[in-house]
Parts: sequence; structure tokens; C-alpha cells
Amino acid sequence: MLPKYLKPFHIDNENLVRIGPKLDGGYILDKRIVHITKKIITCGLNDDWEFEKHFSKINSSCEVLAYDHTVNKKFWIERFKKDILHFFLFKKIRLRKIISIFKYYDYINFFKNKNKHHELKISNENIKNKEITINEILKDHDNLILKIDIEGDEYNILNQILKNSKKINALLIEFHDIQKNMHLIKNFIEQSNKLKLVHIHANNYQCIDKDIDPSVIELTFTNIEKIRFEQIITKKKYPIENLDYKNSHRKDDYTLKFENDAKKS
Repeated sequence: MLPKYLKPFHIDNENLVRIGPKLDGGYILDKRIVHITKKIITCGLNDDWEFEKHFSKINSSCEVLAYDHTVNKKFWIERFKKDILHFFLFKKIRLRKIISIFKYYDYINFFKNKNKHHELKISNENIKNKEITINEILKDHDNLILKIDIEGDEYNILNQILKNSKKINALLIEFHDIQKNMHLIKNFIEQSNKLKLVHIHANNYQCIDKDIDPSVIELTFTNIEKIRFEQIITKKKYPIENLDYKNSHRKDDYTLKFENDAKKS
């Protein structure tokens, strides 16, 4: 069972909205922050910017700044080779692969003008201009959504997020290998005065542990100075029907259980 501090505060479902696909890459937000947000700062891009695209359709004035050192010329060449190979080998997925082959053009089209992708690694220090810190990124920005999916490196930047929390309308963050890093997650939640946990979802791409808990979770935090809500622990069950969807359609979604629920039953 998950510890009770991972159970979100209550926000009415009418104020929650899913942005992005009904698969991996979709996130839950309090819709009241959507139109007051000036920028999305995305740390960890890979080949998925569907959340950013969907958000930009709702709030067209919002800018997107993405940071991912792995998405470079080599990334696109290797991806193109793989997609071409799969196209000729697997007839059943040809339509999907045709779309995938043209992903690079979607990338070029989206990350132009006001939207930018920087080939920089997110770190807790700047090394020879190849890495950048959250402190540097957020230095001249506010009223933003910070989206973090950096495959385990998120634990290195939690203190920087706390330091800049007043600038953040919402934080979307994926925590990996949570069993061995739970103390860091707990410390982050307990120290966060402004950013309060309002949603949780398990990523079913990853395995569960012996206690049937997920190893990767997606959390949404909302800034209580931007959106007022009563800080009462929710009675909702997760996943939430018609809001949460499986990251991978090939596996069942994980039903989350919390320690405080077990004590009540």
C-alpha cells in the first residue's frame, strides 16, 4: 500500500481536466489554472509533446519551452531507421508506422516561433553549457506549468523546484523507482508549502512490487496561492473513471490503495 502522504487533497471533479491523449502522455490538471498560465516548461521530451499540443489549442497564447539533451539529430536518424524497418516487417502496424515516420515534421512544426526545444540536460549544476538547472530556467519566468519526466533524475532537482514554487501554477512530475526513493518524495511533499498534491496515477508501463504497488507514479501539484481550495484529503478512488486512462493499453491499470484507507476498513 502507498503511504498516506501520497493521497491527494480533494478537488471537485468538475474542476479537473485531462490534457493530452487517453494514453501515456496525458495529465490531469485543475482547469482553473489553464488560462492563467503563460508558459509550459517541459523537462524530458523524447518523442511525445501531445500534452503541450493539446494545451496550446486551449490556451493559444501559452509558450512551450522544452529541455531534452537526448532529442537530437542522432535521435531522429535512429528513430527513422527503426520506423522504416518496422513498416516493412510488420504489416499490422503499417498505418501507425506511417504516422510515426512523419513525427519529425510534427516536431519541426510545433517547435518553431514561440515554442522552443533546447538540447540541454536538466541537472543540479551547469557543466560547460551542456546542462541547465531549474533555477536558471525559471529565473525570468512565472505563471507556468512545470512538467518533469527525466527518468530518475527528478530526485536531484526537488530542492530547486521548492525554491521556485511561487512561480509554478502546477507541477506535473513522474517519480521513478519510488520504493527506494520514498523518503525523498515524502520530504518534498512535507516541505512544499505552496504546491499541494491534487492527483495521483500509476504508470502501468512499469512493474509492480511484491506489495502490489507501482514503481512509477505521476503526480499533479497545484499552487494554493493561485487556486484556492479547501485542504481536505480526498475520498476518491484512483484511477478516476473518465479522467484517468492506462499509459499502456496492453496492461490493466493499477488500482491504488493507501495506508490510511486500510486502517479505516
